Amino acid sequence: MTDTSADLELVRHRPMGFTEFVIVVAAIMALNPLAMDMMLPALPNIGASFHIDVANRVQTVLSAFVIGFGLGQFAIGPLSDSYGRRPVLIGGMVVYAIASLLAIAAPSFELLLLARVLEGLGTAATRVIATSIVRDCYAGRRMASVVSLAMMVFIAIPVIAPAFGQAVMLLTQWRGIFVVLTLYGIVTLIWAALRLPETLPENERKPFSIAAIGASFRHTLTSRQTLGYALAASGIFGAVLGYVLSSQQLFTGVYHLGHYFPVAFAAIAVTIAVAGFLNARLVGRLGMRMISHSALVGSVVIALTCFSAAMLDMLPLWLFMLLSAGMMFSFGLMFANFTALAMEPQRANAGTASSLYGSITTLLGMGAGAIVGQAFNGTPLPFAAGFLACTASALAIVLITEKGRLFHGSGKPV
Repeated sequence: MTDTSADLELVRHRPMGFTEFVIVVAAIMALNPLAMDMMLPALPNIGASFHIDVANRVQTVLSAFVIGFGLGQFAIGPLSDSYGRRPVLIGGMVVYAIASLLAIAAPSFELLLLARVLEGLGTAATRVIATSIVRDCYAGRRMASVVSLAMMVFIAIPVIAPAFGQAVMLLTQWRGIFVVLTLYGIVTLIWAALRLPETLPENERKPFSIAAIGASFRHTLTSRQTLGYALAASGIFGAVLGYVLSSQQLFTGVYHLGHYFPVAFAAIAVTIAVAGFLNARLVGRLGMRMISHSALVGSVVIALTCFSAAMLDMLPLWLFMLLSAGMMFSFGLMFANFTALAMEPQRANAGTASSLYGSITTLLGMGAGAIVGQAFNGTPLPFAAGFLACTASALAIVLITEKGRLFHGSGKPV
């Protein structure tokens, strides 16, 4: 890394030092998984509250949020490239807080779904802007390291969120979860408004016009590396979403864990945080491709084992948890590196590239995950089949993107 790039890192996120910068980026990013995963223990109660008879329909509380999140990202990037990161980020967080208040008061299931879509739209800003801010300040393996550190905190949220949601429900009804989400959103909003600087200088901003946006979209979509890793990330994200959407029914309906579901979910999810920590420590030495490609091949092997065991009706709880933990660990090694690899060619186009990357991975991943979730039939087989299909597709896409070469890299920071 040159002295100039090192100076850029220090200047662009002042007055925050490195540690506070990573923490605030992670806190902003955490709005999304917190709003997603705290709801898991509440799904049966929400269904009972609104007299939903079809268990799979209650999954739409999750999928509506993800759809709003995916769609919102299309506009967030171009807006932030034109008007700066701060105003778009703060606007999105305000939308998130208002949507959470609407969810608290929702008198019908349909209005609750609308609130969830709006929550997703609000967190689209947090996800895109957080990634763009990191790209504004860092590059190459240094960027992958920062993303991994932020993702380690960000991904720790699914470990505690279901248990936290369960704890809230012991004290109050499911609407209390939205009270907590609102308070967290407001605290994070105040922190970002007071401490997070604008990281995109005015001389690097682009005009907000259809022609300029179209040119940015073309630049992003015609980058083999960016598009390839976005599609591959969609595959692994689809596998994880299929697991999340099915998890409550799998653990309580198939394996009969009851109130111990959050404990089992947390035990599996913690492996993502461990993987994020390891990735942050190792990526500078081994490189993004070596780590993520190895994890992808390992994930395919795990998925094949899971599918075979499910087909033979030989998937007891201990094996299901072990294979699910392996899936999450591999995901933790892949996703931050796939994100960094996709964003690497896009320094001059970071906002739009982050938008498109987020939209592609979220919407395609949601499509695949929803198919897996809605296919639940009282057995783990639909999940296992979806897991294998998603990871095998991701491996094929990476092979095409890298022209058949895995594990390679220059060995030098970009």
